[in-house]
Amino acid sequence: PRVCVVGSGPAGFYTAQHILKHHGGAQVDIYEKLPVPFGLVRFGVAPDHPEVKNVINAFTQTARSERCAYYGNVTVGRDVTVAELRQAYHAVVLSYGAEDNRVLGIPGENLSGVYSARAFVGWYNGLPENRGLKPDLSCETALIVGHGNVALDIARILLSPLHLLRKTDITDCSLAALACSKVKRVWLVGRRGPLQVAFTIKELREMINLPGARPVLNPADFTGLENAVKDAPRPRKRLTELMIKTALGKPGEKTVEMQAAAGQAAAPREWGLKFQRSPQEVLPTADGRRVRGVRMALTCLEGSGDSAKAIPTGDVEELECGLVLSSIGYRSLPLDPAVPFDTQRGVIPNSSGRVEAVPGLYCSGWVKRGPTGVIITTMNDSFDTAHSVLEDLQAGVLDVSTSREGFGAVESILHSRGVRPVSFSDWEKIDAAEVARGKATGKPREKIVDPQEMLRLIGH
Repeated sequence: PRVCVVGSGPAGFYTAQHILKHHGGAQVDIYEKLPVPFGLVRFGVAPDHPEVKNVINAFTQTARSERCAYYGNVTVGRDVTVAELRQAYHAVVLSYGAEDNRVLGIPGENLSGVYSARAFVGWYNGLPENRGLKPDLSCETALIVGHGNVALDIARILLSPLHLLRKTDITDCSLAALACSKVKRVWLVGRRGPLQVAFTIKELREMINLPGARPVLNPADFTGLENAVKDAPRPRKRLTELMIKTALGKPGEKTVEMQAAAGQAAAPREWGLKFQRSPQEVLPTADGRRVRGVRMALTCLEGSGDSAKAIPTGDVEELECGLVLSSIGYRSLPLDPAVPFDTQRGVIPNSSGRVEAVPGLYCSGWVKRGPTGVIITTMNDSFDTAHSVLEDLQAGVLDVSTSREGFGAVESILHSRGVRPVSFSDWEKIDAAEVARGKATGKPREKIVDPQEMLRLIGH
């Protein structure tokens, strides 16, 4: 059987890995629109979290398997259609992730100084489409809308001491911009309360321990929460307890007060969490061009736990800031008119990864279940889709008796359209060049951010 996977992030690679491992004869081709593989492992994971990127080693093993091939620089839906892929392969798995971001949908969102988290993360991580972002970091106060791990990532990058960032694979140009940054205060704003935050304890602890930056949490936000969280699941309980401890400065550890006093004096930068505030409008400067603040509706919560809804109370509050980053989630886009797409939920309608009403077509990862969860979530989800493909092969739902040409057929289509795919060994040349450039300055790598430069490097 010939299987094709569209997208080379964790969803694509885990799907390929599982099929290759559990079917001794399957051949899997992975298509990627960028010349370089690994999706959000390369372009989403924070530069100061190198251990999270270790999955790249396993993905590289998969790509090097003689039954697996990688074709970068190929945009499915434009260079080759899904219908053409379905002609060439027994099964096609769409694992192309979430290429867009959700918008706040409020006035002033397009003012200068307002950015999506997706674009900002792409900028410091070297995503080609965001290389020209040039965010203005000349203000003292930044406001991040959202209480997830990505929001904490951005706050941490904005406030991290430069000597810590210099040892990472953060891009050269964003490092230079951060070196000149005037940002010393970051507020993270959420519509709901402390019990609904979406970040995890590891990321919160890392933020609390960030050198040179002190947490500012309002004790009033946390009074009475100890009781409310008694019966909550353990991760939620521990996370809330850490926030309470930080807010109330509970003396439990060695003279926390002394540590805090010493830390406060030494900390030129600060960050804080603001709850039950929903952005209503980004306020412009007098000339109407730039952001000078955000007006927020104060909310009260209806219901409890994860399903609690934020309802505006009618009161508003203004917060001054010169930089606004909206971190309210990523969004998948339809790839090709031939593929069913639920625009409401931003996913391909499917059951266990089988695309509704299109036999032989599957999906995995964020385009299958929505843009939530970490790499391990995507791994399990992809194994589930791969299992569906293997089941359908075994049950004869996929007719393997008719031979399919696989890349042979696609290659001639690409050739006729003037598209030259990038192979995995091409990527390894780019990889080696990046590592060599990084070595010169003591970084693990210096990412190449211009696709044309990548292609020149491999003689395309």
